[in-house]
Amino acid sequence: MKVLVTAASKHGATAEIATVIGDVLETQSIEVDVLPPDDVERVDAYDAVVLGSGVYAGHWLKPAKAFIERNETALRERPVFLFSSGPIGEPPKESDEPAEARSADESTGAIDHRVFGGRLTGSQLGPFEKLVIRMVKAPLSDDRPWDEIADWAREIAAYLRDESPEAPAKEPVREPAVAAPVA
Repeated sequence: MKVLVTAASKHGATAEIATVIGDVLETQSIEVDVLPPDDVERVDAYDAVVLGSGVYAGHWLKPAKAFIERNETALRERPVFLFSSGPIGEPPKESDEPAEARSADESTGAIDHRVFGGRLTGSQLGPFEKLVIRMVKAPLSDDRPWDEIADWAREIAAYLRDESPEAPAKEPVREPAVAAPVA
C-alpha cells in the first residue's frame, strides 16, 4: 500500500498537518510520500491519496484546486481523503467547510473531508494580510488539533488495511445559507 499525502500551504501550517498525517500512516506500516501538490503530476503510482489545503477567506488554495483538475479521473479510481485547515480562535471562526468542499468531494469521490483548526502567526504575514487580520480582529494562535489529526490518520490507515468495516465517519457538508427572495 502506497499513499500520497499532499497539501497546499501558504505559510507552512497545512504542510505540517500533511507531514503529521504521513508520519502516522507510516507508523501503521503504510508507505507514504508527502509532497506539495505542484510537485505531483500524476497519482497513478499511489493506492490512495490524502489531499489538503489551507483555507483563506473561505476558499482552498489554487495548487490544491489545480491538483484535482489535473488528476480528477485518477482520483476517482482510488480512495481519497480530503482535509481543510484554517479556522482559528475560540470558537473557531470560518468553521464551515470551504466553498470548494462539495465540488472537491464530488470531483474526487472523496471518502471523507475534515476541517481542522489552523495557525495564524504574525511574523509570516505580509502587510495586506496583517491589515485584514486587524480589521477582522482574528487572534494570532495555533488551533491545529494534533490529537484529532493523528486519530483521523489512524482511521484512514484502518480503512485502507480493511480493518474498519466503514470509512471514517464523514461529517456532513453544511448547506450555504440562501437568502429569501424579496417580494
